Amino acid sequence: MIHDDNSLQLVTFNLGREEYGIDIMKVEGIVREEEIRNIPNAPVFVEGVFNLRGDIIPVISLHRRFNIPEMKKDEADELLKGFIIIRVHNMKLAVKIDKVSKVTNIDKKKIQEPPQMNRGIGSEYIQGVTSLDDQYIIILDIDRLFAMKELKQLETFKR
Repeated sequence: MIHDDNSLQLVTFNLGREEYGIDIMKVEGIVREEEIRNIPNAPVFVEGVFNLRGDIIPVISLHRRFNIPEMKKDEADELLKGFIIIRVHNMKLAVKIDKVSKVTNIDKKKIQEPPQMNRGIGSEYIQGVTSLDDQYIIILDIDRLFAMKELKQLETFKR
């Protein structure tokens, strides 16, 4: 896909019934779900950690953080669940997803301001919304998903 100043390339995925997107420049990779080791006394949205080629990476559940029900999955969907590895303020995190969708280009002119939301992910964490092929996509601002204090706490779990 061609990337230019007028478009934004997104990795799209499902959390519950909604489709979300993250700027591909923030994504380090997508991996199948791995065994997660629990961490005592971790915040409720931290499912644990897993080992990715020698890196210990905290696993974040946006379902838990924003009270989003998990998607009902069939066998095909089970094969598409996993983690999106992102880099937030120089720290690798794994975001647990229900189903990876695709990588797509979005015309920046078609991105709208996020609506005020009463449930789910608040507008302060949303970069914008757009539609593609009659599908509504919520574009996450991953740099704002976690406070620096939370990231410092997550860093301690890697040791």
